[in-house]
Amino acid sequence: MPKVKTHSATKKRFRLSANGKVKMSHACRRHRLVTKTRKSKKAHKIGVYASDANAATVKKMMPYAK
Repeated sequence: MPKVKTHSATKKRFRLSANGKVKMSHACRRHRLVTKTRKSKKAHKIGVYASDANAATVKKMMPYAK
């Protein structure tokens, strides 16, 4: 059986936790931070888990992730 290619953009943006959940970071943290409130900037610092509906798609794109 041939190898399956890993989706390049997915491996840059997502990681799998030890329990198999998909970890990701929030968007809106790169530029124009002066106009955003301190509360929104602090809230987007912490990581978040992908929803179960999207996690299945991400795992399919990263077949060899552990």
